[in-house]
Amino acid sequence: MDPSSHAHKPTAKDIAARYRKEIANGEREAGSRLPAARQLAKELGVQLVTVQSAYNQLRDEGLVLSQQGRGTFVRDPSVPLGTEPGSSPAYTALAEELNSIHDALRLLGERLDRLERVVGDETPPAQ
Repeated sequence: MDPSSHAHKPTAKDIAARYRKEIANGEREAGSRLPAARQLAKELGVQLVTVQSAYNQLRDEGLVLSQQGRGTFVRDPSVPLGTEPGSSPAYTALAEELNSIHDALRLLGERLDRLERVVGDETPPAQ
């Protein structure tokens, strides 16, 4: 695309929608690299920040991972969110919080099991 043309220049939302659709349709497989942000910005005739914003939207949705100096890659949906390097900070924080909740529930379950054993061993009062 000729950057000097007066054709419609895509917004970050447009760019994100394009890659979101390609990922959903299987046109972009897990692990595949998206075009370098600078290169794509030049091809589309938009500012670098526009492409970076689009990639950030996709990252925040959990669709891609960004790795400093390596690029932006389609995320493997079979891997739990927030566990890979380059995950959205929001998903990483959410994964940590869910792990904490899971641990607390496991401990509560163990306490409940012990309590039920203690109560189950007692003879009910006579009426």
